[in-house]
Amino acid sequence: MGLFDKIKEKLSHEFIDIIEWLDYTDDTICHRFERYQNEIKNDAKLIVREGQTAVFINEGQLADVFTPGTYTLNTQNLPILTTLKGWKYGFNSPFKAEVYFVNTHLFTDEKWGTKNPITLNDDRFGLVEIRAFGTYAFKIEDAGKFIVDIVGTDNNFTNFEINEHLKSLIATRFTDTVGEANLPIELYAANTTELSETCKEVMQPEFGSVGISLEKFYIENVSMPEDLKKEIFEYSRIDKLDLDKLTKFKTAKAIEAAAANEGGTAGAGMGMGMGFVLAQQMGGLMSPQMGGAQMPPQQQAAAVPPPMPQAVQYFYAANEQQAGPVGFEQLRALFANRTINKDSLVWKQGMTGWTAVKDVEELKSFLGGNTPPPLPGN
Repeated sequence: MGLFDKIKEKLSHEFIDIIEWLDYTDDTICHRFERYQNEIKNDAKLIVREGQTAVFINEGQLADVFTPGTYTLNTQNLPILTTLKGWKYGFNSPFKAEVYFVNTHLFTDEKWGTKNPITLNDDRFGLVEIRAFGTYAFKIEDAGKFIVDIVGTDNNFTNFEINEHLKSLIATRFTDTVGEANLPIELYAANTTELSETCKEVMQPEFGSVGISLEKFYIENVSMPEDLKKEIFEYSRIDKLDLDKLTKFKTAKAIEAAAANEGGTAGAGMGMGMGFVLAQQMGGLMSPQMGGAQMPPQQQAAAVPPPMPQAVQYFYAANEQQAGPVGFEQLRALFANRTINKDSLVWKQGMTGWTAVKDVEELKSFLGGNTPPPLPGN
């Protein structure tokens, strides 16, 4: 290369300068444009592409911000920097300034989750623990604020560096939101869309304070321990059913099971019952109209059984609601399937008030301990 070519190249470098940033990555949020001693030539070209914002920083102080477009850098396009530099009549020599390019496209599918279980106080199940996770999307809305408050002097700032901060912020605000919502525990998993929208509204000001816009926020799943989930399913089914019908159904099932387990005694009792029914039917067939022998009036009167004593009916309390009435055996079956327990309150006609099962004399057999002592002399 001859002397003239070297001079020509030097002059071209002296008077022509292009400032641009070609982003070949998907995770860079902010990149500092590196120049030798940060010198920028007068009338240099600034190229800001779509999805970018260029920010000029002068000695740590925010100056001019440029949106997508092509600019010629001079005192007209750099009004704030011109004021900071004290250029009253323009400038012709190179000047120093830091130029940051900020990626303003949407960063999607960012993951978040609760590191530790969230403890909630439910009116029916007491203290319970839940976990949640999902995704969110954000973009830089105020590039200047973002650089001043978050980036600082980092020359290549990635979304990995900001994600840890954002995930901690989300987890904290999510915990506060679900705690203040005071929903029944089963509704958290059933209303993720409404809860997501509420959380987004709560978190948006926090994101905006550092120049970030929370564009989307999704709760993909709210999980809880398996034993709690089973209790919720059982409670939900009971809540949808008529309690009295459910009690009678469980009682019938319990009696059926007892009959199957005590085949000898129960079978004999059922046989005797069927015998009585057949005897009554046969007695009707032997009436005089059917040609049967008519019994004397005294024997007919003696053959008519006295009325059956009225069975005692009990009312009981379950799930803070009154239920019944049920008979003695039905009440025993309810005790056996744990619908009621020894401390459950019952009432029958003649009682002055509700009384615990353990304190009603004829119901103490439910509790066990009815084995008689050994005979004397044995």
